[in-house]
Amino acid sequence: MAFEKHLLVDGANLLHAWPELRALMKRDRSAARSQLTQRLSAIHDTEQTRVTLVFDGRGDELVVERPSGHVTFSVLYTPSSLTADDVIEQLVGRAADAALCHVATGDQAERQTIEAAGAVWVPPVDLVAWVGRAEMRLASGVKDLNRSNARKWKASSP
Repeated sequence: MAFEKHLLVDGANLLHAWPELRALMKRDRSAARSQLTQRLSAIHDTEQTRVTLVFDGRGDELVVERPSGHVTFSVLYTPSSLTADDVIEQLVGRAADAALCHVATGDQAERQTIEAAGAVWVPPVDLVAWVGRAEMRLASGVKDLNRSNARKWKASSP
């Protein structure tokens, strides 16, 4: 399976821009991050899109987590010496084709930087809609699988 498009998400920016996640973050920052990760997995799983969610970190090293076990879905925590914007800019700069990088952020300075590098800006409201469409496709696929399995079970019943 070839993953050509790469969605890079400024995690903290999206947590603040997405109303339900912003409300959850006030109560439980870890749960808000987890929900954002889970919701983004729908794009990864339905669209063959590489997803990298980047958060500002606190340590000395870049921390990479792979919540789904796939190398095409990563959550990065930057070292304290770098911001999420810095890491996103580096990833766009190193991409074989920056035009395949889609960067979700509401930060207008970051928007200008990544667009100048050739990447595509995804405003937070567009990311919410994109996730919603991907979740609907995922739900539809599960519903189709359930119908198919029900037919198979019925056909094999005595």
